[in-house]
Amino acid sequence: MLGRLAAQRFREIRQVFRQIPLVSRSFSTALNYHLDTPDNNPDLPWEFTEANKVKVKEVLSHYPSNYKQSAVIPLLDLAQQQHGGWLTVSSMNEVARIIEVAPIRVYEVATFYSMFNRTKVGKYHLLVCGTTPCMLRGSRDIEDALLKHLGVKRNEVTKDGLFSVGEMECMGCCVNAPMITVADYSNGSEGYTYNYYEDVTPKRVVEIVEALRRGEKPPRGTQNPKRINSGPEGGNTTLLGEPKPPPCRDLDAC
Repeated sequence: MLGRLAAQRFREIRQVFRQIPLVSRSFSTALNYHLDTPDNNPDLPWEFTEANKVKVKEVLSHYPSNYKQSAVIPLLDLAQQQHGGWLTVSSMNEVARIIEVAPIRVYEVATFYSMFNRTKVGKYHLLVCGTTPCMLRGSRDIEDALLKHLGVKRNEVTKDGLFSVGEMECMGCCVNAPMITVADYSNGSEGYTYNYYEDVTPKRVVEIVEALRRGEKPPRGTQNPKRINSGPEGGNTTLLGEPKPPPCRDLDAC
């Protein structure tokens, strides 16, 4: 009885999801729930380019032949770079074939790690850090400025296909908060870059977007002209010389 009720409830939920357009589903749902579409279904052929097949062999050479499955993450990353920033079912199936595992083993990885995109992103995928230090330093204002300027919602792609905006947790540069990352898929895997832009302001992120639109490469790192890398404004106030070595003592004399 309980089994039949559970099965019925599952069918009802599945029907609801089928009625929701793919672009309007929440990003978290898009990460772990797949529905076949004309541009993302297992019947579409997909393979690595000749240049990337060389890279695949190089990646596999890092692992023992009986541990090919250990290459799943770098191969998924390479597939995502080649496919314009997102993974299709066909691309994941190809990775599974190469590392000789069941496709579900690859799906498990792709749906677990948020850096793998399961829906289309822009050629420039902008990720705003949403962890506490960045939030305290105004990351919500940064995201709002980007969304308003581009006229999209979070995880939507602009009509020209150039930009999308997402959120990422802790980029590991809290001392330079707030910050964004730009994943540049505009030139495929050959020209792929992943750059941090730190100490940003709402005005500055809009300037970065427009520079990217013009095909320019804004200087990465801190956007505060008064800082050098992660140093304080105005320069260091401590550790100005060579540190003194610790005093030594004769342990044998104790």
